[in-house]
Amino acid sequence: MQPICTVKNLFVHCTSNPQINPKMATNKHATIRYNALDKCFSNFARNFYIEDLIEACNKALYEFDGAIDGVKRRQVFDDILFMESDQGFSIPLVKHKDGRRVYYRYADRNFTIKNQPVNESEIEQIRDSLNILKRFEGIPQFEWLEELSVRLEATFGKRIASNPIVGFEQNPYLKGLSFFTQLFNAITNKRALRVEYQSFKHTEPSTFIIHPYYLKQYNSRWFLFGHNQDQGEINNLALDRLIAVSETDNDYIENESIDFNEYFEDVIGVTVDETQPVESIMLRIDKQLWPYIETKPIHGSQKVKEKADEYVLIELQLRINYELVSTIFSLGEGVQVVEPVELKETIRCKAEILRRKHS
Repeated sequence: MQPICTVKNLFVHCTSNPQINPKMATNKHATIRYNALDKCFSNFARNFYIEDLIEACNKALYEFDGAIDGVKRRQVFDDILFMESDQGFSIPLVKHKDGRRVYYRYADRNFTIKNQPVNESEIEQIRDSLNILKRFEGIPQFEWLEELSVRLEATFGKRIASNPIVGFEQNPYLKGLSFFTQLFNAITNKRALRVEYQSFKHTEPSTFIIHPYYLKQYNSRWFLFGHNQDQGEINNLALDRLIAVSETDNDYIENESIDFNEYFEDVIGVTVDETQPVESIMLRIDKQLWPYIETKPIHGSQKVKEKADEYVLIELQLRINYELVSTIFSLGEGVQVVEPVELKETIRCKAEILRRKHS
């Protein structure tokens, strides 16, 4: 027997039945309406006519987020149709005649959608969700995914995680991933850490106290951002260069200055030097390369300044950093730096060094 489960409260329902409005059940308001109707249908102390059902839905939506747009009569009928369907809850609804009016009530006094087993449509949604989550396999913080898949397959008696049809860029062999869980928990629990770190700039590793704030993935590598207590500034640490990490008793220094949703807005990659100004970067793109750059912009600030027969001139608003130089250099002869002069000279020097090494 399939066990009782209440994931219907967590998943958004959809349907391919042509008789059911495909726009319904596409957001949290649909779930709120279903629960409101469920309470009405299971209340045998009064009769609920269509006007009462509309009022109950509107009241529930208003109590949740102040929505005052008002649920329409057609929407409630669509919701009832969905709840009765196999793609919905298969509710045992009875429509009782009361003169020229109709009131709605469950045939079974003990029925409620909250105690319904998961249906086929929801199992498919769980499968799709797990397949997306499985991109995190290999990261220690998400080792529970495999166990969850096995338990769900045993519960529902069918394979939950299907063969993947989407490939994400992931490097499970990257050094330093073993520290991921410890860093993740330190950020969550606001704990200072002592780290031993081997910078590529120095031959010997260094040890210091870091107050961790943020983990970011870039170019298949993970980076930790935090306050370096010894230097008094934000550090960017590559996880694959960490040697050792341990918790300390130091009072945690809160992040009160950086919004990481905006921190990387003016850069490519993860290297942020706030002393470096945001500059206008002008690049001349050859016509052969332009279709690639047009469909995959170098940065969100990319704007076309001029279009000619042989090239397209674009402008970027960025701080110059290592990743920007690497990105431009990787595009080869298809791109030419017009300005600023500093960036143009950097690219020229790198090209000259490469030429000498291969001459």
